[in-house]
Amino acid sequence: MARKYIDCREFPSESKCSVALSADSENELLEVAVQHAITGHKYTDSPELRSQLKMMFHDGTPPVEAPRHA
Repeated sequence: MARKYIDCREFPSESKCSVALSADSENELLEVAVQHAITGHKYTDSPELRSQLKMMFHDGTPPVEAPRHA
């Protein structure tokens, strides 16, 4: 099973969120990512949110350094 991650540092925001989440399954990662989006960024749980989050998943583990923005 390949590890998956999502990294808030890829998306500049006013809160300058530095959270990166990883898990051994896509379903587990999706559940914690949804909870973070709700509590940390004030989103509402919806099928659209879940779909958007899944598109942001990467294989592997998050890098130590924050991604650079163009």
